[in-house]
Amino acid sequence: MRIGVLTAGGDCPGLNAVIRSVVHRAVDNYGDEVIGFEDGYSGLLDGRYRTLDLNAVSGILARGGTILGSSRLERDRLREACENASDMIHDFGIDALIPIGGEGTLTAAHMLSDAGLPVVGVPKTIDNDISSTDRTFGFDTAVGVATEAMDRLKTTAESHQRVMVVEVMGRHAGWIALESGMAAGAHGICLPERPFDPAQLVKMVEERFARGKKFAVICVAEGAHPADGTMDYGKGEIDKFGHERFQGIGTALAYELERRLGKEAKPVILGHVQRGGVPTAYDRVLATRFGWHAVEAAHRGEFGKMTSLRGTDIMMVPLADAVTELKTVPKDRMDEAESVF
Repeated sequence: MRIGVLTAGGDCPGLNAVIRSVVHRAVDNYGDEVIGFEDGYSGLLDGRYRTLDLNAVSGILARGGTILGSSRLERDRLREACENASDMIHDFGIDALIPIGGEGTLTAAHMLSDAGLPVVGVPKTIDNDISSTDRTFGFDTAVGVATEAMDRLKTTAESHQRVMVVEVMGRHAGWIALESGMAAGAHGICLPERPFDPAQLVKMVEERFARGKKFAVICVAEGAHPADGTMDYGKGEIDKFGHERFQGIGTALAYELERRLGKEAKPVILGHVQRGGVPTAYDRVLATRFGWHAVEAAHRGEFGKMTSLRGTDIMMVPLADAVTELKTVPKDRMDEAESVF
């Protein structure tokens, strides 16, 4: 069997662990040939690939990023890929394609599967927002980075009697903010799923200061937004991939809190530091298991599906189910977090 693998969309810790696992399982166990398409789907369309043998993946288990490179695919190019799916199978002689990516990448994988490509998807995203899987690799690392940042910021906030507003990633789903905020003991958590009222945050800070706790840390997801009429905050422009360019809720909220409180409030935007660096042990193991099971699924002919974590088991689920809707934070988890502020 000849297996093609690619990484697309935003990078995250654990991608190289999947690539390594795919190569080891395919080459060692089945004697397959594995090729890696460079820079995501654009490499598939442009015919840019390289052979991946055991030597090529040696030493990459703990490395961040992706040795294959990554990019996002514009919609016109995705349509082009679907129209030429059968030609690509013939040109590259691939018996299976394993795309590793998030919601956008897996939506494209589903479309390519419908167009005739033998696809087995592997879910990745630091946002943990893909349906039909309990966790995605990259999420644990991102939560750890955000938690450590808030742990460190508490000491400087306390020393200077400041309010620190820490903005983490999470466009439509607030899983990183939820879990890192809980782990760090943040005094407020703002999620995309529940519009916030700045007045409640002001009240919380004032009550803390009155008790002698003269600092506060608030964790806010990048996609969080204020309730209507509570604060001036506009919507951003839409980019060529259909994503809103956010105006910077962390900075806007820090300014609003400082204005209302008369106390220093500092925004800290963690940004892409959450995507980079060494993956945690948990993410390395999950990514390795996903790669192993993707190869097994390909040899069973289970195409049009993706690997999924259910409890502690790896299952195969239809790509259609995984991309129908995003997995957002449910109300009970939000209520749970708010009860321990």
